[in-house]
Amino acid sequence: MSLIHLLIADLPLPERFTYPFCYEPHPLCQMAAEEVKREIERILPTEGKMFGVLVVKAEQGLGFLAAYSGLLEGRNDWPYFVPPVFDAQQPEGHFKQTERAISAKGGDKQMSQELQLWLFHQYRMLNAKGETKDLVDIWQDYHCSPRIRNKYPLPPGGTGDCCAPKLLQYAFSHGLRPVCMAEFWWGPSPKSEIRHHGQFYPACRGKCKPILTWMLQGLDVDPNPEETGASHLTIEVIYQDTTLAVINKPSGLLSVPGRTEDHSVATIAMERWPGSLPVHRLDMGTSGLMVIAKTKEAYVSLQEQFVKRTVKKRYIALVEGIVKEPKGRITLPLIFDPMNRPRQMVDYQRGKSAVTEYEVLDARDGRTLLALYPHTGRTHQLRMHCAHPDGLGSPIVGDELYGHKAERLCLHCDQIEFAHPVTGERMSFNLPNPF
Repeated sequence: MSLIHLLIADLPLPERFTYPFCYEPHPLCQMAAEEVKREIERILPTEGKMFGVLVVKAEQGLGFLAAYSGLLEGRNDWPYFVPPVFDAQQPEGHFKQTERAISAKGGDKQMSQELQLWLFHQYRMLNAKGETKDLVDIWQDYHCSPRIRNKYPLPPGGTGDCCAPKLLQYAFSHGLRPVCMAEFWWGPSPKSEIRHHGQFYPACRGKCKPILTWMLQGLDVDPNPEETGASHLTIEVIYQDTTLAVINKPSGLLSVPGRTEDHSVATIAMERWPGSLPVHRLDMGTSGLMVIAKTKEAYVSLQEQFVKRTVKKRYIALVEGIVKEPKGRITLPLIFDPMNRPRQMVDYQRGKSAVTEYEVLDARDGRTLLALYPHTGRTHQLRMHCAHPDGLGSPIVGDELYGHKAERLCLHCDQIEFAHPVTGERMSFNLPNPF
Protein backbone atom coordinates (compact mmCIF):
# COMPACT_ATOMS: atom_id res chain seq x y z
CA MET A 1 0.00 0.00 0.00
CA SER A 2 1.34 3.43 -0.94
CA LEU A 3 1.86 5.75 1.98
CA ILE A 4 1.09 8.80 -0.19
CA HIS A 5 -2.69 9.08 -0.29
CA LEU A 6 -3.96 11.17 -3.19
CA LEU A 7 -5.96 14.26 -2.33
CA ILE A 8 -8.42 15.51 -4.95
CA ALA A 9 -9.26 19.11 -4.10
CA ASP A 10 -9.74 22.32 -6.03
CA LEU A 11 -8.39 24.52 -3.24
CA PRO A 12 -5.60 27.10 -3.20
CA LEU A 13 -2.44 25.99 -1.46
CA PRO A 14 -1.27 27.95 1.59
CA GLU A 15 1.47 30.50 0.94
CA ARG A 16 3.63 29.16 3.79
CA PHE A 17 3.94 25.96 5.79
CA THR A 18 2.07 25.56 9.07
CA TYR A 19 3.53 26.99 12.27
CA PRO A 20 2.94 23.75 14.22
CA PHE A 21 2.55 25.17 17.74
CA CYS A 22 -0.37 27.52 17.07
CA TYR A 23 -2.43 27.21 13.91
CA GLU A 24 -5.84 26.96 12.28
CA PRO A 25 -5.99 23.70 10.28
CA HIS A 26 -5.98 24.38 6.54
CA PRO A 27 -9.02 22.98 4.63
CA LEU A 28 -6.69 20.54 2.87
CA CYS A 29 -5.62 19.15 6.25
CA GLN A 30 -9.25 18.92 7.33
CA MET A 31 -10.06 16.89 4.21
CA ALA A 32 -7.06 14.62 4.82
CA ALA A 33 -8.06 14.16 8.48
CA GLU A 34 -11.52 12.95 7.43
CA GLU A 35 -9.87 10.28 5.28
CA VAL A 36 -7.63 9.22 8.19
CA LYS A 37 -10.61 9.00 10.55
CA ARG A 38 -12.18 6.40 8.26
CA GLU A 39 -8.98 4.35 8.47
CA ILE A 40 -8.94 4.69 12.27
CA GLU A 41 -12.50 3.38 12.43
CA ARG A 42 -11.35 0.25 10.59
CA ILE A 43 -8.66 -0.31 13.25
CA LEU A 44 -10.95 0.52 16.19
CA PRO A 45 -8.20 1.50 18.70
CA THR A 46 -9.10 1.09 22.38
CA GLU A 47 -6.98 4.01 23.61
CA GLY A 48 -6.96 7.74 22.92
CA LYS A 49 -4.23 8.77 20.51
CA MET A 50 -2.89 11.79 18.60
CA PHE A 51 -2.95 11.43 14.83
CA GLY A 52 -1.42 13.72 12.23
CA VAL A 53 -1.67 14.54 8.53
CA LEU A 54 0.90 16.19 6.28
CA VAL A 55 -0.25 17.43 2.88
CA VAL A 56 2.59 17.11 0.35
CA LYS A 57 3.36 17.75 -3.31
CA ALA A 58 4.62 14.64 -5.05
CA GLU A 59 5.32 13.62 -8.66
CA GLN A 60 1.80 12.20 -8.99
CA GLY A 61 0.24 15.41 -7.65
CA LEU A 62 -1.16 16.52 -4.31
CA GLY A 63 -1.39 13.94 -1.55
CA PHE A 64 -1.07 13.45 2.17
CA LEU A 65 0.77 11.31 4.69
CA ALA A 66 -0.70 10.06 7.96
CA ALA A 67 0.92 9.23 11.31
CA TYR A 68 0.14 8.42 14.92
CA SER A 69 2.17 9.24 18.02
CA GLY A 70 4.08 6.40 19.67
CA LEU A 71 2.52 2.97 19.29
CA LEU A 72 -1.01 2.21 18.11
CA GLU A 73 -2.44 -0.88 19.81
CA GLY A 74 1.14 -1.91 20.61
CA ARG A 75 2.31 -1.63 17.00
CA ASN A 76 4.40 0.86 15.03
CA ASP A 77 3.90 -0.79 11.63
CA TRP A 78 0.29 -0.16 10.58
CA PRO A 79 0.44 -0.10 6.76
CA TYR A 80 -1.61 3.09 6.12
CA PHE A 81 0.72 5.22 8.27
CA VAL A 82 4.34 6.37 7.92
CA PRO A 83 6.91 4.25 9.79
CA PRO A 84 8.81 5.41 12.88
CA VAL A 85 11.99 7.41 12.40
CA PHE A 86 13.81 4.50 14.05
CA ASP A 87 12.26 1.09 14.76
CA ALA A 88 13.19 0.10 18.30
CA GLN A 89 10.51 -2.63 18.47
CA GLN A 90 12.33 -5.37 16.53
CA PRO A 91 12.50 -8.38 18.93
CA GLU A 92 16.07 -9.28 17.92
CA GLY A 93 17.29 -5.71 17.56
CA HIS A 94 19.90 -4.18 19.88
CA PHE A 95 17.35 -2.16 21.84
CA LYS A 96 15.02 -5.06 22.70
CA GLN A 97 17.87 -7.48 23.40
CA THR A 98 19.55 -5.03 25.78
CA GLU A 99 16.20 -4.21 27.37
CA ARG A 100 15.70 -7.92 28.12
CA ALA A 101 19.21 -8.15 29.58
CA ILE A 102 18.50 -5.20 31.88
CA SER A 103 15.25 -6.83 33.04
CA ALA A 104 17.05 -10.12 33.69
CA LYS A 105 19.42 -8.27 36.03
CA GLY A 106 16.49 -6.82 37.90
CA GLY A 107 17.24 -3.39 36.49
CA ASP A 108 20.54 -1.61 35.98
CA LYS A 109 20.41 2.19 36.04
CA GLN A 110 23.71 2.72 34.22
CA MET A 111 22.82 0.22 31.49
CA SER A 112 19.39 1.84 31.10
CA GLN A 113 20.93 5.30 30.71
CA GLU A 114 23.48 4.02 28.18
CA LEU A 115 20.73 2.29 26.21
CA GLN A 116 18.61 5.44 26.17
CA LEU A 117 21.58 7.49 24.94
CA TRP A 118 22.27 4.90 22.22
CA LEU A 119 18.62 5.05 21.15
CA PHE A 120 18.59 8.84 20.81
CA HIS A 121 21.69 8.70 18.62
CA GLN A 122 19.76 6.42 16.20
CA TYR A 123 17.17 9.13 15.55
CA ARG A 124 18.91 11.03 12.77
CA MET A 125 16.51 13.79 11.86
CA LEU A 126 16.48 15.49 8.46
CA ASN A 127 15.56 19.10 7.80
CA ALA A 128 14.25 20.82 4.67
CA LYS A 129 17.80 21.70 3.64
CA GLY A 130 18.77 18.02 3.49
CA GLU A 131 20.94 18.23 6.62
CA THR A 132 20.98 15.52 9.30
CA LYS A 133 21.41 15.75 13.06
CA ASP A 134 20.66 13.20 15.78
CA LEU A 135 18.34 13.83 18.73
CA VAL A 136 21.13 14.34 21.26
CA ASP A 137 22.75 17.11 19.21
CA ILE A 138 19.37 18.68 18.41
CA TRP A 139 18.42 18.73 22.07
CA GLN A 140 21.72 20.17 23.28
CA ASP A 141 21.91 22.78 20.53
CA TYR A 142 18.36 23.94 21.28
CA HIS A 143 18.83 24.03 25.07
CA CYS A 144 22.02 26.08 25.03
CA SER A 145 21.52 27.40 28.59
CA PRO A 146 23.84 25.51 31.01
CA ARG A 147 21.08 25.54 33.64
CA ILE A 148 18.60 23.85 31.30
CA ARG A 149 21.23 21.44 30.02
CA ASN A 150 22.14 20.36 33.55
CA LYS A 151 18.48 19.82 34.41
CA TYR A 152 17.57 18.10 31.13
CA PRO A 153 20.78 16.63 29.66
CA LEU A 154 18.84 14.26 27.37
CA PRO A 155 15.44 14.40 25.66
CA PRO A 156 12.45 12.82 27.45
CA GLY A 157 11.52 9.25 26.61
CA GLY A 158 9.44 9.00 23.45
CA THR A 159 11.00 12.07 21.83
CA GLY A 160 11.00 11.67 18.06
CA ASP A 161 7.95 9.39 18.04
CA CYS A 162 5.26 12.10 17.84
CA CYS A 163 3.28 12.66 14.64
CA ALA A 164 5.00 15.76 13.28
CA PRO A 165 8.62 14.49 13.31
CA LYS A 166 7.56 11.18 11.76
CA LEU A 167 5.63 12.91 8.98
CA LEU A 168 8.36 15.38 8.12
CA GLN A 169 11.09 12.72 8.26
CA TYR A 170 9.23 10.56 5.75
CA ALA A 171 8.55 13.53 3.47
CA PHE A 172 12.15 14.77 3.46
CA SER A 173 13.60 11.31 2.94
CA HIS A 174 11.30 10.67 -0.05
CA GLY A 175 11.69 14.00 -1.83
CA LEU A 176 8.18 15.27 -0.99
CA ARG A 177 7.47 18.97 -0.51
CA PRO A 178 5.47 19.71 2.67
CA VAL A 179 2.46 21.99 2.11
CA CYS A 180 0.59 22.05 5.45
CA MET A 181 0.19 19.91 8.55
CA ALA A 182 -2.28 19.31 11.38
CA GLU A 183 -2.78 16.95 14.33
CA PHE A 184 -5.98 15.75 15.97
CA TRP A 185 -6.99 13.62 18.95
CA TRP A 186 -9.03 10.46 18.50
CA GLY A 187 -10.64 8.51 21.33
CA PRO A 188 -11.14 8.97 25.08
CA SER A 189 -9.24 11.71 26.88
CA PRO A 190 -6.40 10.86 29.29
CA LYS A 191 -7.41 11.24 32.94
CA SER A 192 -4.87 13.92 33.81
CA GLU A 193 -5.03 15.99 30.61
CA ILE A 194 -7.95 17.31 28.58
CA ARG A 195 -8.25 16.09 25.01
CA HIS A 196 -11.48 16.27 23.00
CA HIS A 197 -12.32 13.54 20.50
CA GLY A 198 -11.79 14.73 16.93
CA GLN A 199 -10.35 18.14 17.84
CA PHE A 200 -7.19 19.56 16.28
CA TYR A 201 -4.24 20.34 18.56
CA PRO A 202 -0.80 21.94 18.20
CA ALA A 203 2.37 19.88 18.35
CA CYS A 204 3.69 19.29 21.86
CA ARG A 205 6.28 21.84 22.92
CA GLY A 206 8.39 19.84 25.35
CA LYS A 207 9.39 17.03 23.01
CA CYS A 208 8.71 18.50 19.58
CA LYS A 209 9.74 22.17 19.79
CA PRO A 210 13.50 21.41 19.68
CA ILE A 211 13.08 18.81 16.90
CA LEU A 212 10.75 20.85 14.69
CA THR A 213 12.88 23.97 15.10
CA TRP A 214 15.61 21.93 13.40
CA MET A 215 13.45 20.05 10.88
CA LEU A 216 11.63 23.16 9.58
CA GLN A 217 14.86 24.94 8.67
CA GLY A 218 14.68 25.54 4.93
CA LEU A 219 10.88 25.85 4.81
CA ASP A 220 8.96 29.13 4.62
CA VAL A 221 6.85 28.82 7.79
CA ASP A 222 3.91 30.91 9.01
CA PRO A 223 4.80 33.37 11.78
CA ASN A 224 3.69 32.51 15.30
CA PRO A 225 0.18 34.06 15.54
CA GLU A 226 0.59 34.42 19.30
CA GLU A 227 3.35 36.95 18.67
CA THR A 228 1.50 39.12 16.17
CA GLY A 229 -1.56 41.33 16.21
CA ALA A 230 -1.44 42.57 19.83
CA SER A 231 0.60 45.73 19.25
CA HIS A 232 -2.53 47.85 18.72
CA LEU A 233 -4.13 46.80 22.03
CA THR A 234 -3.97 49.15 25.00
CA ILE A 235 -5.45 49.50 28.49
CA GLU A 236 -8.42 51.46 29.82
CA VAL A 237 -7.81 53.25 33.14
CA ILE A 238 -10.73 52.73 35.51
CA TYR A 239 -9.20 54.52 38.52
CA GLN A 240 -5.89 56.03 39.49
CA ASP A 241 -4.23 58.07 42.21
CA THR A 242 -0.60 58.73 43.18
CA THR A 243 0.02 55.16 44.40
CA LEU A 244 -2.00 52.82 42.19
CA ALA A 245 -4.13 52.41 39.09
CA VAL A 246 -6.93 49.98 38.29
CA ILE A 247 -7.18 49.14 34.61
CA ASN A 248 -9.29 47.07 32.21
CA LYS A 249 -7.07 44.68 30.24
CA PRO A 250 -8.40 43.61 26.83
CA SER A 251 -8.41 40.00 25.72
CA GLY A 252 -5.30 39.28 23.63
CA LEU A 253 -2.88 41.50 25.56
CA LEU A 254 -0.12 39.97 27.69
CA SER A 255 0.08 41.00 31.34
CA VAL A 256 3.89 41.00 31.30
CA PRO A 257 6.39 40.66 28.42
CA GLY A 258 6.72 37.18 26.94
CA ARG A 259 9.79 35.46 25.57
CA THR A 260 9.47 37.16 22.20
CA GLU A 261 6.60 39.65 22.61
CA ASP A 262 7.38 42.78 24.64
CA HIS A 263 4.06 44.66 24.28
CA SER A 264 2.08 44.09 27.48
CA VAL A 265 0.22 45.71 30.36
CA ALA A 266 3.55 46.03 32.17
CA THR A 267 5.29 47.89 29.34
CA ILE A 268 2.29 50.18 28.72
CA ALA A 269 2.09 50.97 32.44
CA MET A 270 5.84 51.63 32.65
CA GLU A 271 5.57 54.17 29.81
CA ARG A 272 2.67 55.96 31.49
CA TRP A 273 3.86 55.69 35.09
CA PRO A 274 7.63 55.10 35.28
CA GLY A 275 8.54 52.63 38.00
CA SER A 276 5.09 50.99 38.05
CA LEU A 277 4.45 47.24 38.20
CA PRO A 278 1.38 44.99 37.78
CA VAL A 279 0.50 43.47 41.15
CA HIS A 280 -1.03 40.34 39.60
CA ARG A 281 -1.61 38.83 36.16
CA LEU A 282 -4.38 37.70 33.86
CA ASP A 283 -3.92 35.17 31.05
CA MET A 284 -3.46 36.77 27.65
CA GLY A 285 -6.96 35.72 26.57
CA THR A 286 -8.62 36.85 29.80
CA SER A 287 -9.95 40.40 30.02
CA GLY A 288 -10.87 42.54 32.99
CA LEU A 289 -9.63 44.28 36.09
CA MET A 290 -5.95 44.48 36.99
CA VAL A 291 -4.20 46.52 39.67
CA ILE A 292 -1.00 48.47 38.92
CA ALA A 293 1.24 49.70 41.74
CA LYS A 294 2.93 53.03 41.01
CA THR A 295 5.37 52.84 43.93
CA LYS A 296 7.46 50.09 45.48
CA GLU A 297 5.67 50.54 48.81
CA ALA A 298 2.27 50.14 47.18
CA TYR A 299 3.47 47.04 45.35
CA VAL A 300 4.69 45.39 48.56
CA SER A 301 1.44 46.20 50.39
CA LEU A 302 -0.80 44.95 47.59
CA GLN A 303 1.29 41.83 47.04
CA GLU A 304 0.94 41.00 50.73
CA GLN A 305 -2.83 41.24 50.41
CA PHE A 306 -2.75 38.75 47.53
CA VAL A 307 -0.51 36.39 49.52
CA LYS A 308 -2.82 36.58 52.54
CA ARG A 309 -5.83 36.15 50.21
CA THR A 310 -7.62 39.25 51.47
CA VAL A 311 -8.13 40.46 47.90
CA LYS A 312 -11.56 39.43 46.63
CA LYS A 313 -11.95 38.74 42.92
CA ARG A 314 -14.84 37.56 40.81
CA TYR A 315 -14.65 36.30 37.26
CA ILE A 316 -17.49 35.66 34.87
CA ALA A 317 -17.19 32.90 32.31
CA LEU A 318 -19.37 31.66 29.49
CA VAL A 319 -18.96 27.88 29.31
CA GLU A 320 -20.06 25.22 26.86
CA GLY A 321 -23.04 23.12 27.96
CA ILE A 322 -25.56 23.49 30.76
CA VAL A 323 -24.19 23.36 34.32
CA LYS A 324 -26.91 21.68 36.38
CA GLU A 325 -25.88 22.47 39.96
CA PRO A 326 -26.68 26.14 40.77
CA LYS A 327 -23.51 26.53 42.84
CA GLY A 328 -20.61 24.47 44.08
CA ARG A 329 -16.93 24.12 44.95
CA ILE A 330 -14.19 22.58 42.80
CA THR A 331 -10.95 21.26 44.34
CA LEU A 332 -8.71 19.78 41.67
CA PRO A 333 -4.93 19.92 42.35
CA LEU A 334 -2.95 21.20 39.37
CA ILE A 335 0.56 20.79 38.03
CA PHE A 336 2.36 21.98 34.87
CA ASP A 337 2.41 19.52 32.00
CA PRO A 338 6.21 19.39 31.54
CA MET A 339 5.90 18.44 27.86
CA ASN A 340 3.29 21.05 26.99
CA ARG A 341 3.80 24.23 28.98
CA PRO A 342 1.76 26.27 29.77
CA ARG A 343 -0.87 23.49 29.78
CA GLN A 344 -1.86 22.17 33.20
CA MET A 345 -2.76 18.67 34.36
CA VAL A 346 -4.75 17.32 37.30
CA ASP A 347 -2.42 15.37 39.60
CA TYR A 348 -3.72 14.16 42.96
CA GLN A 349 -0.24 13.13 44.17
CA ARG A 350 2.02 16.02 43.09
CA GLY A 351 -0.41 18.78 42.16
CA LYS A 352 -0.78 22.03 44.12
CA SER A 353 -4.06 22.73 45.87
CA ALA A 354 -6.50 24.73 43.72
CA VAL A 355 -9.96 25.77 44.94
CA THR A 356 -12.73 27.55 43.03
CA GLU A 357 -16.31 28.31 43.97
CA TYR A 358 -18.87 28.85 41.23
CA GLU A 359 -22.42 30.11 40.84
CA VAL A 360 -24.72 29.83 37.83
CA LEU A 361 -25.91 33.24 36.65
CA ASP A 362 -27.77 32.31 33.46
CA ALA A 363 -28.18 29.53 30.90
CA ARG A 364 -29.02 30.06 27.25
CA ASP A 365 -28.46 28.50 23.83
CA GLY A 366 -26.67 25.47 25.25
CA ARG A 367 -24.23 27.59 27.26
CA THR A 368 -23.99 28.68 30.90
CA LEU A 369 -22.89 32.02 32.33
CA LEU A 370 -20.98 31.50 35.59
CA ALA A 371 -19.57 33.60 38.40
CA LEU A 372 -16.21 32.13 39.49
CA TYR A 373 -14.53 32.87 42.82
CA PRO A 374 -10.92 31.57 42.96
CA HIS A 375 -9.56 30.94 46.46
CA THR A 376 -6.12 30.10 45.06
CA GLY A 377 -4.23 31.53 42.11
CA ARG A 378 -2.85 28.59 40.13
CA THR A 379 -2.02 28.96 36.44
CA HIS A 380 -5.10 28.22 34.29
CA GLN A 381 -7.03 27.29 37.45
CA LEU A 382 -10.42 28.53 36.29
CA ARG A 383 -9.96 27.14 32.79
CA MET A 384 -9.01 23.68 34.07
CA HIS A 385 -11.69 23.61 36.77
CA CYS A 386 -14.34 24.41 34.19
CA ALA A 387 -13.08 22.05 31.48
CA HIS A 388 -11.91 18.95 33.37
CA PRO A 389 -14.42 16.05 33.66
CA ASP A 390 -13.80 15.94 37.44
CA GLY A 391 -14.69 19.66 37.60
CA LEU A 392 -17.60 21.07 35.63
CA GLY A 393 -16.79 19.25 32.40
CA SER A 394 -17.76 22.46 30.56
CA PRO A 395 -14.84 24.26 28.85
CA ILE A 396 -14.89 28.04 28.73
CA VAL A 397 -16.01 29.22 25.31
CA GLY A 398 -12.96 30.11 23.22
CA ASP A 399 -10.50 28.11 25.34
CA GLU A 400 -8.41 26.50 22.60
CA LEU A 401 -6.11 24.79 25.14
CA TYR A 402 -8.81 22.87 27.02
CA GLY A 403 -11.88 23.32 24.83
CA HIS A 404 -12.58 24.80 21.42
CA LYS A 405 -11.31 27.89 19.65
CA ALA A 406 -13.65 30.87 19.23
CA GLU A 407 -13.32 34.59 18.59
CA ARG A 408 -12.03 35.12 22.12
CA LEU A 409 -11.67 33.40 25.50
CA CYS A 410 -14.92 34.18 27.33
CA LEU A 411 -13.34 34.75 30.74
CA HIS A 412 -13.46 38.20 32.36
CA CYS A 413 -12.49 39.55 35.78
CA ASP A 414 -15.45 41.83 36.50
CA GLN A 415 -15.03 42.52 40.24
CA ILE A 416 -12.06 43.18 42.54
CA GLU A 417 -11.87 44.44 46.11
CA PHE A 418 -8.77 45.27 48.19
CA ALA A 419 -7.46 47.69 50.83
CA HIS A 420 -5.79 50.88 49.64
CA PRO A 421 -2.05 50.49 50.36
CA VAL A 422 -1.82 53.92 52.03
CA THR A 423 -5.21 54.71 53.60
CA GLY A 424 -6.32 51.13 54.30
CA GLU A 425 -9.75 51.97 52.90
CA ARG A 426 -11.53 49.05 51.20
CA MET A 427 -11.89 49.74 47.49
CA SER A 428 -14.24 47.90 45.13
CA PHE A 429 -14.41 48.04 41.32
CA ASN A 430 -16.83 46.51 38.82
CA LEU A 431 -16.92 46.09 35.04
CA PRO A 432 -19.86 45.13 32.82
CA ASN A 433 -20.23 41.69 31.29
CA PRO A 434 -18.65 41.76 27.78
CA PHE A 435 -20.17 38.48 26.55
